[in-house]
Amino acid sequence: MKAFLILEDGHVFTGTGFGSDREIISEIVFNTSMTGYLEVLTDPSYAGQAVVMTYPLIGNYGICRQDMESLRAWPDGYIVRELSRIPSNFRSEDTIQHFLEEQDIPGIAGIDTRALTKILREKGTMNGMITRREDFVLEDVIAQLKQYTPTGVVRKVTCNEKYVLPGEGYRVALMDFGAKKNIARSLNERGCEVTVYPAYTSAEEIIASHPDGIMLSNGPGDPKECVEIIQELKKLYATEIPIFAICLGHQLMALANGCDTHKMKYGHRGGNHPVKDLMTGRTYISSQNHGYVVDTRQLDPAVAVPAFVNVNDGTNEGLSYVGKNIFTVQFHPEACPGPQDSSYLFDRFLEMMKQ
Repeated sequence: MKAFLILEDGHVFTGTGFGSDREIISEIVFNTSMTGYLEVLTDPSYAGQAVVMTYPLIGNYGICRQDMESLRAWPDGYIVRELSRIPSNFRSEDTIQHFLEEQDIPGIAGIDTRALTKILREKGTMNGMITRREDFVLEDVIAQLKQYTPTGVVRKVTCNEKYVLPGEGYRVALMDFGAKKNIARSLNERGCEVTVYPAYTSAEEIIASHPDGIMLSNGPGDPKECVEIIQELKKLYATEIPIFAICLGHQLMALANGCDTHKMKYGHRGGNHPVKDLMTGRTYISSQNHGYVVDTRQLDPAVAVPAFVNVNDGTNEGLSYVGKNIFTVQFHPEACPGPQDSSYLFDRFLEMMKQ
């Protein structure tokens, strides 16, 4: 079945449709990971986006549901160069084609993802449409694309009610802004009891549970849209409870303390981004997925200082809060699959709770 990817700058790519046959409009982003397509598909941070995989062959090891980072897939659409029709792996339970049909996500294969990625790098992230209609009117589609803005995505991906993952060690309150399962798992493996809270839980409820530490998770969308959450984080900041934040949580804590954030030209999405620890001078390879970044030019050094920096483009990758047991990172130390160089940050969080 023929399918089309239409960009808001007028580019049209023709390929083969797979997965769901529905038509979608979404923000088009690219991911440079060579493995881990199922983890990408089930990462809630991709809500409101359609993902281009730059690695040319996708689906070759099939689907193993044990590797899912959440209970369902989240991207609006999926774009690949070549789709492996026959997976080969002893853990494979399904094909990616059937998985996307089941998840109602439209895909398009057989397009030049290298050319598409070059467009997104040169012009920046833009909106696009995946459709199987051959009678589309380009001017009308472009007008639709220019009007689209993803909103309300954190409320879409967060859990509906709190739940507990038992443990015998420190009690951690995990605020779910779109949390990947491996965040809670990484804490669980270190003996922590993890209570996962919906994103819009009040600070008072979390404080009243007397946690040893608070974890702020990753998540999708523009952090400035989360006005209610930012107000609750100000209250959590005022306590003495140790806090560790990842990705969106990092951005929200920065906004709660007077920093600014801005949208990047095309973001960081992949498993090979180098970040430098400014305290030790050591560089780690990290997994990342974000389109917004904290602007440290407005950072009050009496409140927080940069802790990590991206070696490629110099953007901020983490903050350490002065006089507080709070540190935040833009990248994913829980990455699975992906580099686990920075998983020691969970141990640092445990040390903070111990002290």
